[in-house]
Amino acid sequence: MKHNTVSIRPFVGSKDFAVSREFYRDLGFEEVVISHDMSLFQTGKTGFYLQAYYVKDWVDNTMLFLEVDDVDRYYSELDALQLSSKYEGVRLVPIRIESWGKECFLHDPSGVLWHFGQFSR
Repeated sequence: MKHNTVSIRPFVGSKDFAVSREFYRDLGFEEVVISHDMSLFQTGKTGFYLQAYYVKDWVDNTMLFLEVDDVDRYYSELDALQLSSKYEGVRLVPIRIESWGKECFLHDPSGVLWHFGQFSR
């Protein structure tokens, strides 16, 4: 089966929809409001749907990997945003070097774990 894909957009839950919307705008995503309880957040052709829907077990196990061109620069920019001082529960974890490349981590206000990574070439 051949897939002629254009994008993939996961659905992400939020404990406090208003707080999460503000967090993702601060993170640099553009918001497109879909309805009163769902928005599309995108950067370029990459995006995800944020929902005003929360199930702790689901959200606590949600992880998203965003490949970036320069994880060192990206980490520095994330650190400069000081999101952990603005949002409760947000935590930035420094870069780790792995066999496949390197990545840093960011926990959003609801507990979603973001991996920002750069593959070795």
